[in-house]
Amino acid sequence: MSTTTLDHRAVAEELARLLPSSQPLTARLAEPGERPDPNAVAVVATFVGGTSVELVVVAERAVAEAMDGAGTLTVAEAVRPALEAITRALGAGVLSPAEERPAGQVLGGGDLELYALTAGGVQAWFGIRTVTTSAPATTAPLAPGSMRVLYDVELTLTAEIGRTRMPLRDVLALTPGTVLELDRAAGSPADVMVNGRLVARGNVVVVDEDYAVRITEIISETTAP
Repeated sequence: MSTTTLDHRAVAEELARLLPSSQPLTARLAEPGERPDPNAVAVVATFVGGTSVELVVVAERAVAEAMDGAGTLTVAEAVRPALEAITRALGAGVLSPAEERPAGQVLGGGDLELYALTAGGVQAWFGIRTVTTSAPATTAPLAPGSMRVLYDVELTLTAEIGRTRMPLRDVLALTPGTVLELDRAAGSPADVMVNGRLVARGNVVVVDEDYAVRITEIISETTAP
């Protein structure tokens, strides 16, 4: 088995672990001819970096309970956090916005490696294929010069003041006035995240009546937790 196949299987197993499914999922290579319904909703995103891949997730069945009662939450929005998390294993790069397309349009081609995510039957599908970009191919992190191809890509930066964990049923039961206790003391620096990756820390300040973050520390790959 090739190294690429091993890496792809690890990514599929991580996605199976992270999808907001009511059942624990396991990943296996799809059997020949085994495919989801071509009319099913597929969530598609491209990761551009030292390893550039197209990621395809068909998971409407698996995440149905997470979406139930969550208002206008789309399949792409339900799957996006898991996609952001699995790209950390692919090194430095950028994940494109997630799009919804019919599965039959995106799961063709012999270069796609397809996995079935199962729990007493197939609950979701994950496809991954290597794509060619104008950035130099390398297994090492991208150098600043080779990142120029990405300079105009807009990223979403998120300031995080703390986290907590709770069961899905408690999340769906949240109401105005609920108090959530976070894992960080008052006055602690906020984390600045890009695609789920910690890139900096800073203090929360107010600028023209809007919240802002004054950067106090840049996090390198060697210092990131």
